[in-house]
Amino acid sequence: MPHVVVLYTGNLEQRSDMAALCRSLADTMLTVRAEDGSQVFPTGGTRVYAYPAPHFAVADGGAAGKAAGGDGDYHFVYINLRMGKGRSDAVKTKTGDALLACAKAHFANLFDKRHMGLTVQVDESPGQVYDGKHSSLHPLFR
Repeated sequence: MPHVVVLYTGNLEQRSDMAALCRSLADTMLTVRAEDGSQVFPTGGTRVYAYPAPHFAVADGGAAGKAAGGDGDYHFVYINLRMGKGRSDAVKTKTGDALLACAKAHFANLFDKRHMGLTVQVDESPGQVYDGKHSSLHPLFR
């Protein structure tokens, strides 16, 4: 852990490079520092996954949306970071702000031309019942 999951409307598939977004979000996470200057998220444990939703309904695709100036072709991106316990509230907020800024920059061109929503949510695992791990990635980055 930490894991970032990106869920997005399938109509973004042809309008945005989601692999590039994943890399940018991961790189952003690796720049976050704790109050003592240490790296918050381990390089070998940082993961970002993106999944398109082929079926979706966003806002009002009908007459009311069109009357408001919309075209019914709306986009939405939901980014969820789930992390283990132990980080300060300031670090959690700093991380959320950094991920939001990264995603806004990635989608800036679309925000200028399309109707689109973006949500970033940071969750902390409250108390895990089981957290089994096995990895050959962590030693690579120590």
